[in-house]
Amino acid sequence: MIQSKIALVTGGSRGLGKQMAIELSKKGIDVIITYFSNKAAAEEVISDIKKNGQNGAAFQLDTSNIDYFNDFTIKLSAYLLKNYTKDKIDFLINNAGTGIYKPFLETTENQFDEMINIHFKGVYFLTQKIIPLINEGGKIINISSGLTRFSIPNSSVYASAKAAIEVFTKYLAKELSDKKITANVVAPGAIATDFGGGENKNNQQKINTIANFTALGRMGKPGDIGGIIAFLCSNDATWINGQRIEASGGIML
Repeated sequence: MIQSKIALVTGGSRGLGKQMAIELSKKGIDVIITYFSNKAAAEEVISDIKKNGQNGAAFQLDTSNIDYFNDFTIKLSAYLLKNYTKDKIDFLINNAGTGIYKPFLETTENQFDEMINIHFKGVYFLTQKIIPLINEGGKIINISSGLTRFSIPNSSVYASAKAAIEVFTKYLAKELSDKKITANVVAPGAIATDFGGGENKNNQQKINTIANFTALGRMGKPGDIGGIIAFLCSNDATWINGQRIEASGGIML
C-alpha cells in the first residue's frame, strides 16, 4: 500500500491551487484536488502530479455549498481506504475561491452571500468535516489575501471574508492543539491568474499600478505562492502555528 503523505487542495484545477498541487508533488507528497466544473483542467493537474512521481486524484466539489460536504467526505474516505493504509490525510489547504470587484455601495446581498459562502462558511464547515480524516500532527493552511492588511477599492466583501478566515485560523490553532494539528494563513498579494475575471493578468493599468506599489517591482505569479505552501507542509515548518504569512513581494510597505 502507498505510504506517502497526502495533501488535499481545494480549488486545485487552476491558478494558485494548481501550482500548489504541483509544488507539493515535487516534494514527494501525494495530492488530492477538488474542482468546481472544469474536469479536463483537473485531470491535467493530476497528470502533472503523476509526472512528478506522485499519486493524485480529483473530486468535483462546490466548496460554497455545505450540502455537498458529507457526500464528499464519504467519497474521500473511500478513496483513501482503497489506496492507502487508512482514511487519513496529512495536509488540508483551503484554497478554493472566486472574487468580485464591486464598490461597497453597489454590492448586492447575493454577491455578499456568494463571497461569504465560499471564503468563510464553506471553509469553516468543510474543515470541520475533514478534521476526523487528518492525521495527528497534520497541518491546515488557509488562503487569505493581502487585502486584509491594505485596502484597494472594490474588494470590501471579499477582503472581509478573508479577514474572518484569519481569525478562524487562530482558533483552529488553539482548539486543535490536542491533535497536534497546526493551522496557518498564507496571504498572497496580487497574482496574475484568472481569478476575478483575470484582471491581474489582463488589466495593464492595474498591473503597472501594482508593480509600482510593490518593492520587488512586479505583479506576483502563481509560482511565488506554491513553494511557500510546500514549505509549510514540510518538517521544517512544524513550529509555525497560528501565523499569517503574507507573500506579496513587499506591496504597500
